Amino acid sequence: MMRSMTGFATATREDETATIGVTIKTVNHRHLDIQLRMPQSLAPIEADLRSLIAKSVARGRVEMAISLQLRQAAGVEVDLNEPFARALEQALDRARGAGLIAGALTPGDLLRLPQALTIRETPIDADGTFMAGVRQAVQEAVAAALCDLDTMRNTEGHHLRADLDERRVAAADLVERIAVAADEGRVAIEQHITERVAEIRAALEADEALVAQEIVRWSARSDISEEVTRFRAHVSHWQTLADAPEPCGRKLDFLLQEMNREVNTMGSKADGLRVSELIITAKAELEKMREQVQNVE
Repeated sequence: MMRSMTGFATATREDETATIGVTIKTVNHRHLDIQLRMPQSLAPIEADLRSLIAKSVARGRVEMAISLQLRQAAGVEVDLNEPFARALEQALDRARGAGLIAGALTPGDLLRLPQALTIRETPIDADGTFMAGVRQAVQEAVAAALCDLDTMRNTEGHHLRADLDERRVAAADLVERIAVAADEGRVAIEQHITERVAEIRAALEADEALVAQEIVRWSARSDISEEVTRFRAHVSHWQTLADAPEPCGRKLDFLLQEMNREVNTMGSKADGLRVSELIITAKAELEKMREQVQNVE
């Protein structure tokens, strides 16, 4: 199936853990070129994401951007330095007994003493399960975006196939017309040469066998039947490639080079009133096909 190399798709996934956004854009390129922009926290799954893309896209430049907004905040742990607190309480009791201070030890007193309490943030993902789930969700979002991308590229490929099929038929018809025009031109020139030889022979002695051989050699040099046959084979092969399940853009591009070569050879060998015009039209049609094939995966 023919697919376009150009496409665009987005996907968003949102749950209680994170909001994930994926944007994928593909453009023409001779080979598969994957460009990723994503948070550093997703680096462990970069190879998996590249593999996922490669399964869906065979050729072209792929630009994928991933945004990630985590919803879970870091936790807090508070540790009490109990030996210090007890020693502090005892010291305060002695101070109260001596009449130096009044009142009991309060939580506020402990908060003002850095030796009494240790406050620290707990890791958001102490055992790794949280980020593992987030990364799995990212891969699922990328897979969804790639699915939409495939749909778009297949739709565009369908339009490309229709246009290329129409132009392929037109080019094949032009070559058939070139063959007819070349044959008519060859017959006309052979007749003209024969008549001219007859006129010369009336005035001069000429070896008729030698003249006949020369006419045959000229006719063979101007015969384009081999080129026409090869062009027909290329047209048939084109349909086989376009119907195949694997990407065909590169093969079609090479096949167009061969088709253009055959038409050029026809133009250099054939004669006739309409041949030159038909050759120019056929080459223009093949050039339009070549431009379109640059978009085929």
